[in-house]
Amino acid sequence: METVRTGETAGGGREAKRLDGLGGAGEMKWPWEKPRPGGKGFVVAIVAAQMLTQIGAFALPAMLPGYMGRWMLSATEAGWLVGVFFAAYVAAVPVLLALTDRLPVRAVYLTGAGLTAVSHLGFAFLADGFWSGLLLRAIAGVGWAGAYMPGLKAIADPLEGVAQSRAVSMHAAGVGVSGALSFMLAGLLETVAGPQAAFLFGGVAAVGAFAIALTVMPAALPPKVGAGRAGALLDFRPVFRNRAAMAWIAGYTVHTWELAALRAWGVTFLATTIARHGAPAWLPGPAVLFTAAGFAGIAISLTGNELAQKFGRLRVVTLAISVAACLSLTAGWGLALPAPAAALLIVVWNAAIYLDSSALTAGTVAAADKDARGATMGVHSMAGYAGGFLGPLGVGLALDLAGRDTVLGWGLGFGHLALVTLTGLAVLRWVARAR
Repeated sequence: METVRTGETAGGGREAKRLDGLGGAGEMKWPWEKPRPGGKGFVVAIVAAQMLTQIGAFALPAMLPGYMGRWMLSATEAGWLVGVFFAAYVAAVPVLLALTDRLPVRAVYLTGAGLTAVSHLGFAFLADGFWSGLLLRAIAGVGWAGAYMPGLKAIADPLEGVAQSRAVSMHAAGVGVSGALSFMLAGLLETVAGPQAAFLFGGVAAVGAFAIALTVMPAALPPKVGAGRAGALLDFRPVFRNRAAMAWIAGYTVHTWELAALRAWGVTFLATTIARHGAPAWLPGPAVLFTAAGFAGIAISLTGNELAQKFGRLRVVTLAISVAACLSLTAGWGLALPAPAAALLIVVWNAAIYLDSSALTAGTVAAADKDARGATMGVHSMAGYAGGFLGPLGVGLALDLAGRDTVLGWGLGFGHLALVTLTGLAVLRWVARAR
């Protein structure tokens, strides 16, 4: 039986909060018993599946310097290889996520996990240049479109209030941990067994995610879900009319733009800095350094969500975007600094970007109309990952124009992101004030 508690909201109102899944009674145990949606076991299982799906996502950025040399890629071509993942995601996610308002989430999620496995295994055994790599990276983007937000929706739908916000934060932390580890694991596997081993590992992990989803996700829609979605499948007009949701979506767009740019080029920047200045023996390699940056970001993301609960999402998001903009203006010029100082800049910048990660997504989820939550999260992801496509490509263009080994090139490549993020913050605050 669900445990439902009534408590005060931040605005002074009363709301029912389902707490059974995140600390209440009546929990069914997994794997001995199939966990109930909304229960803690179900949340943990889906987060585990998301981590397995995500673990190979950043193998290419982690090994990008080697692939640029091996395939003789320009920086712009490298930006396309990383960015097409996000472009394919943008094209696929409106359809796949809107379908979750009408079909069982499991059907969509299994498609996403299966395509993720195919893309990684194909990169391990078939990719031999820019065009084959581009195709397989696009398939990976479609796969993640079928897994990321559908998995989050499966967690969020049975919960409300603080329990929902914390489950969203747990999901963000799990995906963040897996994304951070993907850099280190890819670098390690490349060193030990070659680059194909990193993609093989990602493919096998995605098969594991497929198995978990097949086991724990319901095969039917929850009662009453989808009853209010009688309109056209891709009719997003109700979402665009939801000004509260659109405000958070604007913030998430520039957040993902900046984060994707740093994820795509962070390892290459650190490798360029070490090649330029050398590094002390105690300093880890670029992939390990960026993994450390990822873990710092995860800790900050969890802290950011709790701060948002206490002080308000808009205040926390404003602080995070402003600090990250200042650091993006600084980080690229760090190529002129010794490697430890440049690495510290990257770690701190990455942490600042993560500060508002959970708060932005939780804001969209909370503002969404429940009958249109899938469509709302589809717009959220579509807008965010459109920024994710442009971010890596913009850095690559700047490097090709000003020099991939120059301080100016990296200063412009990272620095232009401040203009993007501050513009997004202005839109977010304007929409919030208009409400």
